[in-house]
Amino acid sequence: MTRLVRELSRLPGIGEKTASRLALVLLTWPRERVIGLAEALLEMKERVGLCNTCFGLSDSSICGICSDSARDHSVICVVETPADLLAIERSRSFGGVYHVLHGALAPAQGVGPQNLKINELVQRLEQQKPTPIREVILATNATVEGDATALYLANLLKPLEIKITRLARGLPSGSDLEYSDAATVSAALSHRHEL
Repeated sequence: MTRLVRELSRLPGIGEKTASRLALVLLTWPRERVIGLAEALLEMKERVGLCNTCFGLSDSSICGICSDSARDHSVICVVETPADLLAIERSRSFGGVYHVLHGALAPAQGVGPQNLKINELVQRLEQQKPTPIREVILATNATVEGDATALYLANLLKPLEIKITRLARGLPSGSDLEYSDAATVSAALSHRHEL
């Protein structure tokens, strides 16, 4: 059980206490259910890779989003990670396609443009197949690294004469102004719009 707790605690957000609780729950499961979980983990590891187009996670060479003809292939949303792609998909408010960078620029940590899927994005935009690209949405995180990545991409893509936009920032719905941090209030003021 010690090995299982150690392995579970390696997962992000899982400390030793939670890992211990999970291990105890798994001990109560019937053998078939534990085998099912183990097989699902192995199957995921063996079958899931990167989409050849957007570099999101997929169990085939082209993911379901990229192969969906009902989506708007002229709008590409650039995100840092597959988790960011899933967050946008959960909102059910975007009908275009994606490009996953697999990180953000972080020179202090040794992450430069060559470590991300930036060249692949530029090639995708230059080829513009099968649909001409009319907009690239830079949906990098609202962090120093995310902002630096968005600025880098905006400058890099400008010569392609494609509309480049950035996700708006500001106050979340239902929040009180008095409880918001200074950066959030500043972003909300900077990105205000006319009614």
